[in-house]
Amino acid sequence: MKNYFEDHTSRSIEELISLKGKGSVITGGADGIGAGIVKRFAEAGSSVVVADIDIKKAEETASVIAASTGSKVIACEVDVTDSESLSRAAEICLENFERLEIWVNNAGVFPTTGTLSEVEDSFIDEMLEINVRGTFAGSREAALRMKDGGVIINLASTQGLSGGPGISAYTASKHAVVGLTKSLAIDLAADGIRVVAVAPGVIDTPGVNDQLEPLKKAGINVTSIMADSLLGRSGVPDDVARVVLFLASDMADWITGATIPVDAGSLAG
Repeated sequence: MKNYFEDHTSRSIEELISLKGKGSVITGGADGIGAGIVKRFAEAGSSVVVADIDIKKAEETASVIAASTGSKVIACEVDVTDSESLSRAAEICLENFERLEIWVNNAGVFPTTGTLSEVEDSFIDEMLEINVRGTFAGSREAALRMKDGGVIINLASTQGLSGGPGISAYTASKHAVVGLTKSLAIDLAADGIRVVAVAPGVIDTPGVNDQLEPLKKAGINVTSIMADSLLGRSGVPDDVARVVLFLASDMADWITGATIPVDAGSLAG
């Protein structure tokens, strides 16, 4: 078997963290955590495809980040529930950058669901289709094109490592992402492909704020909830993006199958 994972002891930190010359695709990359990942990848030298269902927002994000970093950043319309759409995103990366070494399955949904009796089958189907099947299909399309190895990074959640009230379908989907990460790491290691996941806690993004709106209307201090962490503040997209950059780089070349919490210690207590 070809040895893809070499000892990097003699290489400098600057070399190990660099993504220069590497092509990457980030699904759901137009805003929130995804846009934060795009920015850090571009700063590290990667050529990036911003793959998002909102093509206008994706184009805006790509343009701003390309101008600020000098890296190649392009937009691509992607619906993660459509495997052909994911395949096109992978091909666009190859056509424009000649290489695809990093794929981030960031696109997902986080709606509250209420009690078990309130959750309808259609809701469960949508949750699993986007969060689980989208991650599975994205990983497949990426792996098929990583001829010289690479890394697939999945966005799980602290709910994929624990549980919580009123979000049973979401929790089930993120537990599935954690399990999928472990199994794909086993399946793809011989091809030189690492598979890892990050598990964010509550991150201050537009999507999360939309979901918290009912709590705000009920007079609940959402700001206090989001800031209630061991580290004294709410999380921001860049907190996750920096960890994703580490996992994508050769700094993490001996990590696969793991899910890394990025949660300010919420799982500790």
